[in-house]
Amino acid sequence: MPIADLLLPEFDQEMANTRKVLERLPEDKFGWKPHPKSFTMGALATHVATVPYWAVVIMEKDFFDLAEPVENPEAKTTAELLERFDKYTACARAAIAGAADERMHETWSLRSGEKVVLAMPRIGVLRTLVMNHGIHHRAQLAMYLRLNDVPVPPLYGPSADEQAV
Repeated sequence: MPIADLLLPEFDQEMANTRKVLERLPEDKFGWKPHPKSFTMGALATHVATVPYWAVVIMEKDFFDLAEPVENPEAKTTAELLERFDKYTACARAAIAGAADERMHETWSLRSGEKVVLAMPRIGVLRTLVMNHGIHHRAQLAMYLRLNDVPVPPLYGPSADEQAV
């Protein structure tokens, strides 16, 4: 079975769970943050909505340089977040689905100027920078919901607020 066929069911499940969290974000709290060092809710949500696009970058390029500026304006509304997330998720899914196993095994690197921050096969980078990274920040957003008395959706089973659907 091709690697993409093995990865896509998990990708689809995690993206569906991420969308559940993004749907709950109250626009009037986009400026809220739990600590001075933390992202605001809007900034963190924008990052979460953008993470799937990394799959496109990983599949199309051989590296990404963190020293290069990236334009990613903060979303102002939940609708804008969801639109961006849905667009990037569809692009990511297509990039993964179209990837040959040989491409998945090729090394991809994350750089900061001349320094290599990470280098591993694309399949590992997809798991690390797209899946795990997105799940990590989604969990932060779920905590932001909890701290603002917004019901946390069920993701892997019931939450303290709702039963699994």
